[in-house]
Amino acid sequence: MEFANTYAKLPAVLFKPADCTAVTSPEFVGVNHALALEIGISESWLQSPEALQSLSGNAQLPNTQSIAMAYAGHQFGHWVQSLGDGRAILAGEVIGPDGIRRDLHLKGAGRTPYSRNGDGRATLGAMLREYIVSEAMHALGIPTTRSLAVVATGENIMREGPFPGAVLTRVAKSHVRVGTFQYLSARNEDDALRALADYEMARNFPGTPNDNTRYLWFLSQVIARQASLIAKWMCVGFIHGVMNTDNMSVCGETIDYGPCAFMDTFHPQKVFSSIDQNGRYAWDKQPVIALWNLTRLAEAMLPLFDENREHAITLVQDELKKFMPAFEAAFESGMAKKLGFTTTREGDAQFIALTFQYMIDTGADFTQFFSGLSEQTAAPSNEWQTLWHKRLAEDGSDRALQIKTMRATNPSYIARNHRIEQAIAAANTGNLEPFNRLVRVVSQPYETQAENQIYADAPLPLEIVHATFCGT
Repeated sequence: MEFANTYAKLPAVLFKPADCTAVTSPEFVGVNHALALEIGISESWLQSPEALQSLSGNAQLPNTQSIAMAYAGHQFGHWVQSLGDGRAILAGEVIGPDGIRRDLHLKGAGRTPYSRNGDGRATLGAMLREYIVSEAMHALGIPTTRSLAVVATGENIMREGPFPGAVLTRVAKSHVRVGTFQYLSARNEDDALRALADYEMARNFPGTPNDNTRYLWFLSQVIARQASLIAKWMCVGFIHGVMNTDNMSVCGETIDYGPCAFMDTFHPQKVFSSIDQNGRYAWDKQPVIALWNLTRLAEAMLPLFDENREHAITLVQDELKKFMPAFEAAFESGMAKKLGFTTTREGDAQFIALTFQYMIDTGADFTQFFSGLSEQTAAPSNEWQTLWHKRLAEDGSDRALQIKTMRATNPSYIARNHRIEQAIAAANTGNLEPFNRLVRVVSQPYETQAENQIYADAPLPLEIVHATFCGT
């Protein structure tokens, strides 16, 4: 097991050296042993005092240079030319048995050159939220950053009051964002722009062409990955909450779990960010925003596509036009499977739209509605059920295969916000059992868990969480 930091070999404009701020009494409160094995971190190291010191920020990983990454971004549509890691530090990288290089990123590790007026710290609750939701997303088969460990710092930090502090070790194939390219573009750093693209392709995009067409190919691959990712989000009722360009990873992983949520009662305009007053990042706006973000990426990369700017614009427009058809195909395919359809037929898109209207009219819980479909045996009792049974009959496959399809795509257990809030509240008093149990439950979303049936239940009226916060 060896640690490194190849990102620190890129042009210096992309980062600044940054040391973590030491904490007084580090203590592991969550450790992802299965992930450690997957990415090549030994159990013996993970249980060592060195690991606790390194993952709390009290010591640097061996053979690494810790840095804060620079990036810019459009935040709720407003351009901010200089952002960067304000409360996170790229501690290093590790290569797993699968040959994939992954970042180890410490969130809440203290002030950096990009912190502006922030303290660089994170609350225990915000870090446990990211741990729970990222592991839930992974179990659902959705590309995501993951959580290796949460270390309580033994110190309180001030938000709306004093809260226990923590450091999260986030694992990602890359922390390069749309905003990273925007940062270089805004500074006319074309050589660094090229170096960054080459680095990202070499690391995470196998099959990259060897000629100058590789930059347009790279854009096309990012577009395809985002189309697939957003479709997967929406098929489980997930709302990211803050799809700023600095929160979109170009390698196609879900990143930055702040004001995010899985919907309870379905409504297409549902938002969860406490500051998204205009619904910019609502559930049904996510594909439109993804395309908007990708357009900003294409703009930032224009110098790499062709010396003639007008020709470069034509090239990227042709690629961007592929996003929405790719998203729609992936989304309709995913939704068809959720409805038990094993074949595609003309009119499925209209039936999916009809299904959503039926869910709105009946106040259906998103997850329970779909997980309950495979259990329905009674004769149709309304128009929607009649049409659904008719479409199933036209499918051309037997009922057993249809049920298997639904059970494989409709989770019973998601990281419901009220359960997350309950786990956080308990953890803030020192009780980690609700957190550990919730992680176990959401790590097996498609399994029968009779002893955990309450985790499949929708929240009671007084338990409903209407908004979430970024935790900064």
